[in-house]
Order: sequence, then C-alpha cells, then structure tokens
Amino acid sequence: MDIDFLGVGWSSPVELDNKNQILMVQYEDKVRQSIWNILSTAKGERVMRPDFGCGIYDHVFAPNSSGTNGQIMSDVRDALLLWEPRIDVLDVEVISTPSQPNLLQIQINYQIRTTNNIFNLVYPFYLQ
Repeated sequence: MDIDFLGVGWSSPVELDNKNQILMVQYEDKVRQSIWNILSTAKGERVMRPDFGCGIYDHVFAPNSSGTNGQIMSDVRDALLLWEPRIDVLDVEVISTPSQPNLLQIQINYQIRTTNNIFNLVYPFYLQ
C-alpha cells in the first residue's frame, strides 16, 4: 500500500511547530485539510482558479429548509468528487437543530482510496 499518494505539505492554516519550522501534515490529515479547504472556498474566490471551491456559499441567504439542505448536500458531493480524487464520498448529510436555526452541520463520511480507512468530517455552515 502506497500512502505517499496521500501527500505531505504545509498545514492549513500555516502554523509553526515547536522548533519554529513550518508545521507539516501528511497522509490522512492532509486529505482532511484538503476537504476543509474545498468546503471553505467559495467558487470564484480564487483569482487564478475561479472554478475551485464549493457552491454552498450560494445558499448563505437561503431559508433553512429541506430544499436548501438537499442543494447543499449536492454541492458538497459535487465539489468533493471534482476536487478530491484521494477519497470516495460515502455519504453527505446536512443536519439542522431547532435551537440554532442558522447553523447547518454538514456531515461527510468518506473513505481514503489507498488505505480503505473511513473518516468523518463535520463542517459548520451558517445561514444568514
């Protein structure tokens, strides 16, 4: 099994370690940070790569409804399929709680292709 395919690189956000060197992350942690970066970037935000990112930010002013949740699930799945080839998206679920009507928890279950390890990431998304 070749886990070098998963990558090694700077942490995101960039941090320093205890030796004042740029903190490096690798393998599954690098993939997790990549997923977070994809979800945190609105399409059109990157000047040299305007198609990069996720379309969830088109829904910031949408009502908290099942229709909005379904569109967000679709946007997340599409963005991860396009921009993160190291994973298989197993499930995307959008969870809202009545006590915080403007907060959606986007739960992503994914499998690393080279190791078959399964992970879960919960991304908070706020409606205005």
